[in-house]
Amino acid sequence: MRPTIQQLSRQIRDHSISPVELTRDCLARIADLNPKLNAFITVLAESALDQARQAEHEIRSGNHRGPLHGIPIGLKDIFDTAGTRTTAASGVFKDRIPTADAEVVRRLRNAGAIIPGKQNLHEFAYGASSMISFFGEIHNPWDTARLAGGSSGGSAASVAAGLGFAAVGTDTAGSVRLPAAYCGVVGLKPTYGRVSARGVIPLSWSYDHVGPIANSVEDAAVMLQVLAGYDPADPGSVDAPVPDFVAAIAQPPSRLHIGVPREIFFDDLHPEIAAAIEKAIEIFHELQAAICEVKLEVSTDRTLSSAESFAYHEQFLASSSELYQPATLARIQSGAKISASRALHASRDLQASRHAIRKVFEEVDVLLTPTVPIPPPVIADLREHPDSLRPQELMMLRNTRPFNVWGIPTISVPCGFTKDGLPIGLQLAAAHWREDVVLRAAYAYEQATEWHTDLPSLINS
Repeated sequence: MRPTIQQLSRQIRDHSISPVELTRDCLARIADLNPKLNAFITVLAESALDQARQAEHEIRSGNHRGPLHGIPIGLKDIFDTAGTRTTAASGVFKDRIPTADAEVVRRLRNAGAIIPGKQNLHEFAYGASSMISFFGEIHNPWDTARLAGGSSGGSAASVAAGLGFAAVGTDTAGSVRLPAAYCGVVGLKPTYGRVSARGVIPLSWSYDHVGPIANSVEDAAVMLQVLAGYDPADPGSVDAPVPDFVAAIAQPPSRLHIGVPREIFFDDLHPEIAAAIEKAIEIFHELQAAICEVKLEVSTDRTLSSAESFAYHEQFLASSSELYQPATLARIQSGAKISASRALHASRDLQASRHAIRKVFEEVDVLLTPTVPIPPPVIADLREHPDSLRPQELMMLRNTRPFNVWGIPTISVPCGFTKDGLPIGLQLAAAHWREDVVLRAAYAYEQATEWHTDLPSLINS
């Protein structure tokens, strides 16, 4: 079991471990394991060590900035970093160097986090497999023959393999939670507008969320504490109070009322995933939660997300269409013929969905589903049968996508393994702005189980 960020922070403060030592160890693991995983696009060894030396000096001088000070934290290569290329895993942006940091990068730097590099992803975040990238496919640390999930595949694989102690990803249809589930770590999608998306290369402005990937629920709370907050320069940011998320998880949970939407979310589950989720429900029973079944109206319309993706990429298609991966180009061009009228109606429907989901939480505190219905597919099988990739991706995203439509805080936590040793994820969601509730429920489950303590054999191989 890897140490938590809070544990490492205490060791840094009492000088029993050095940020420089921690960063060197992280960089050594990246050098050793990245050739097997392809999780990083750009490794920033020199600047990371400079940041670590500065952190060590500040802490020894009595200037401790908080729990992320001196901790290596990875970035999905979709967040702008001043002076460092930000590619979105695409040939279109392979030489793109931003002049300013994304807001979340600024917050991480202000918190004293060390940034060891930029992590690989599904090109432009437009897919769930992380097989389609200008820089090559990403491999799962639990079985390198299998997918890591996407689009934040490099971020989740990095955290699972110990190439950093957390990461920041984006989630438009499940891109934080899906790879977290496949890589056996925690992935949190906050409420839409809770974390600034300024400086993030967009996939769909109306659905894009920014959130942490971490080794534990506590670490996810620590990360969210730094990332959350109003950004007046981001049109999607909401000026909502930011509670103490770390303190919230430590509070004894009151009796939770958990809603289980079996229709759609439990259809066609892999039998070992189905068994793991039923066991998780039993554990919540043992934790004195009240369980009931609920029915949710789930939209499968992608009109708005397709239109918004095309709107962003239209400026690049005229001059650089040959630089896109063919599958990504086809997905982007699917939005070309969507009329303004259809897009406006779809935007109105999205707001209606986000309003309607509130009523569900008049009856329950938390919703519970499997994160992903199927285990991670074998990469070679998808290479051999490329036509099966899109149907597989749609299935992988089936249970996560609705929570982006609703814009509610949602987390994936480890809840077991298949017979092949592949991680299984449990998905929990709460009402808008109630990250404290979803974190407390996830933490209670995590403390009652040991799934989060297992490590991929790759780390010790």
